[in-house]
Amino acid sequence: MRGEAAELRAYLTRGGLIAYPTESCYGLGCDPRNERALKRLIALKGRDAGKGLLLIADRFHHLRRFVAPLPPADLARMTKTWPGAVTWVAPASSACPVLLTGGRPTVAVRVTAHPVAARLCRMLGMALVSTSANRSGQKPARTAAQCRRRFGARVHVIGGRIGTRKRPSTLIDLASSTVLRP
Repeated sequence: MRGEAAELRAYLTRGGLIAYPTESCYGLGCDPRNERALKRLIALKGRDAGKGLLLIADRFHHLRRFVAPLPPADLARMTKTWPGAVTWVAPASSACPVLLTGGRPTVAVRVTAHPVAARLCRMLGMALVSTSANRSGQKPARTAAQCRRRFGARVHVIGGRIGTRKRPSTLIDLASSTVLRP
């Protein structure tokens, strides 16, 4: 496990992209601190960079550097829903890369309950970008085999089963409590 984690961490540090199972589909991810990887991921998806990207982690500690300091009540609201399939749009820290925020003052974050995704973040000791494994506007991949066919050698695919959710995570704006995606 140690060697596997070190190899994968080195791959991500070099700008590598990964695909891994999440709650409802396969996700595409990278090291959220690596600008080159973020640009490669956005290009691979054909995604508008202004949409921003969301982050997952196995615990809030790994998301903290990307989120501005929060009042205890706001942090409690978020952590009450985690781990789970609830993504919060929270104020971004000054250290949060613009490619994650899409140029907005916020960043989308989630502590995942998916066992493979959470284990991956725990093993790597970091948050990961998590966006559906598809070209923008197409259906997300639901299996490792679909990811391999769609992305080939451009993405390192991590096997496993997706969760039972039929829809992406619920998306809630922390400031207004507005549900942006049910």
